Amino acid sequence: MFRFLLVRIASAIPVLFVLSVVTFAIIQAPPGDYSDYIRSQLINQGGASFEEADAQAQAYKVANGLDKPMAVQYVSWITGIVTRGDFGHSLFYNKPVADVVGERLPRTLALALVCHILASIIGITFGILAATRQYSWIDSLLSGISFLGMTVPRFLMALIIVYILVFHFNVTEINSFHSARYGGAPWSWDKFVDLLKHVWPVIAIATFGGLAYNMRVMRGNLLDTLNAQYVETARAKGLSEGAVIMRHAVPNALHPLVMYQGVVLPYMLTGEIETAIIFALPTVGPAIVGSMWVGDVYVTATFMLVLSATLIIGNIIADMLLAMLDPRVRLGGGAHA
Repeated sequence: MFRFLLVRIASAIPVLFVLSVVTFAIIQAPPGDYSDYIRSQLINQGGASFEEADAQAQAYKVANGLDKPMAVQYVSWITGIVTRGDFGHSLFYNKPVADVVGERLPRTLALALVCHILASIIGITFGILAATRQYSWIDSLLSGISFLGMTVPRFLMALIIVYILVFHFNVTEINSFHSARYGGAPWSWDKFVDLLKHVWPVIAIATFGGLAYNMRVMRGNLLDTLNAQYVETARAKGLSEGAVIMRHAVPNALHPLVMYQGVVLPYMLTGEIETAIIFALPTVGPAIVGSMWVGDVYVTATFMLVLSATLIIGNIIADMLLAMLDPRVRLGGGAHA
């Protein structure tokens, strides 16, 4: 198993390198950089003339290496990551990129993990109910829920909830994790309840989309498994239908779903990011949008690299879980059973 893990990690490193190159190139492709943001700020808010603002912007550009070719900037950035664990300096926040990521990434991962767990539990349960009651009103209802979860854009659901909260319930504090009175207060049950009041829309929307995918996959897998020969044999031996389903059919139907989790986890992460952008919560999503707007390239590139790594890690975890369930996966990967 350990050798299987090492092989998967080794194969993921070149993929992550290619993703970093592509991501950095795409971010740098549009014209302009952070010096253009400085120029506009000096003109619009500082009252400087174009010549004065441009001179200061050009000086800032040279001082921070923004005048160098894109390839040189990338090599400098990736070398700092590999050799020193240095992700660069944020031009907008004026502090190390690692600090910016460290402030927002744990919140994002925590929300995405909660959404992922809820979506998996609810989606698998709905899939079992739908498959065991095929073509009934329960199956039709759950399939309709799954269809809505897969087709309705998450940002649209977020906009609808924001509209309802603001214009119908007069909610004003929707862009933070806590109310003002709990901002610097120590953790308590009341503060935790207040946190749930602020983040429940993000959790609900991301979970809704995730459970739809889990349900469809589980329903299809279980329907195929219920028609397998060994299931019919178990029924012929006199086992109850519940025992046949839970002991024989469901465990085998979970195999493709476990492999599917490598895609679902990044999906839940992007779902949280999309919703957090609408609600302006201090997580990864608004930071990516803000850094792209002002041209803070190292913040954007680092966040995108982290999201790419999340996709790879999710697939590795799924492969490990699948290898634990099915030894043939380990044998196929060249590891000892």
